Amino acid sequence: MSSSQANPTGADAVAQFAEERRSPLRRLQHILHQYPTIVPFVVLGVGLLAFSLIVGNRFFQPFNLSLIMQQVTIIAIIGIAQTLVILTAGIDLSVGAIMILATVVMGRLAVSMGVPAELAFLIGIAVGLGCGVLNGLLITYIKLPPFIVTLGTWSIFGATFLWYSGSQTIRSQEVAAEAPFLQLTATAIQWGGARLTFGTVFTLIVAAAAWYLLNRTAFGRHVYATGDDPEAARLSGIDTRRVLLAVYSLAGAICALGAWVLIGRVGAISPTSGGTANLDSITAVVIGGTSLFGGRGSIVGTLIGALIVGVFRNGLALSGLDALWQEFAVGILIIVAVGLDQWIRKVSA
Repeated sequence: MSSSQANPTGADAVAQFAEERRSPLRRLQHILHQYPTIVPFVVLGVGLLAFSLIVGNRFFQPFNLSLIMQQVTIIAIIGIAQTLVILTAGIDLSVGAIMILATVVMGRLAVSMGVPAELAFLIGIAVGLGCGVLNGLLITYIKLPPFIVTLGTWSIFGATFLWYSGSQTIRSQEVAAEAPFLQLTATAIQWGGARLTFGTVFTLIVAAAAWYLLNRTAFGRHVYATGDDPEAARLSGIDTRRVLLAVYSLAGAICALGAWVLIGRVGAISPTSGGTANLDSITAVVIGGTSLFGGRGSIVGTLIGALIVGVFRNGLALSGLDALWQEFAVGILIIVAVGLDQWIRKVSA
């Protein structure tokens, strides 16, 4: 045996020793850091198993499962917009207000002013895009913190849709008579006891497009790089201001698409609809494994996170638990998810 084989260098010995001493918990930490969607999949599986035991066969009835899918469409599509922002280490507290504003604009134009529904829909998308552009400009060029900017625009957009709507609801019958296109996402296919709506399919289409954008384009790589280390990204030639502006603008447009899904889900157009969208979107993103510190996460994780929220709320409701305690359970999920994210991030510390 040669001396090189019998006596490895000091560097090799240290490396081998460090690898051998890594504990199972440490290895798990590295695996979760590398594959962040593992945790939400496990949580979803545990939730399904637990509620199947607590509720029984009612939980897995086709109608109930399809109801969960319908309930999470709004959370999922707004969560997609929030994911894009949080991946850049930002946050958007105005996503719910943008969605409701776009809803009111579409409804008022199409029902009250006689604008063709398809054109009203496009104007609503443009309004959402404009709101996102405003957020992006204030953050990138005025250099204000995302939390403060979107907290302010949340109030501005909220006051705007209350003023524009006159705090009045456009009834479902009026929408169906004057602008049926706006309720298109409510169109459903009955399959046995299940009911699959176009809103659910449309949400999956938006998710697939966002996944492709993040995972198969240069822009997606720039988003991750900007969130992971903006200074390093800038030095490598990425225009981080342009990336951030594009992300907030795209998030606003996606929120407007969520407005279309919301109209189909609710039927009516009300300035009070979707009031919990901000919290729900952040909940889905965080539970889905996207780091609040940016640079790590996925669209798939957000979809699973939205399903987790839907499964827990539905299961707790079927269990007879008061709505107050349902919110309590979701709050615990958020705290556990953030704590787990902090622990996983120590891998790169």
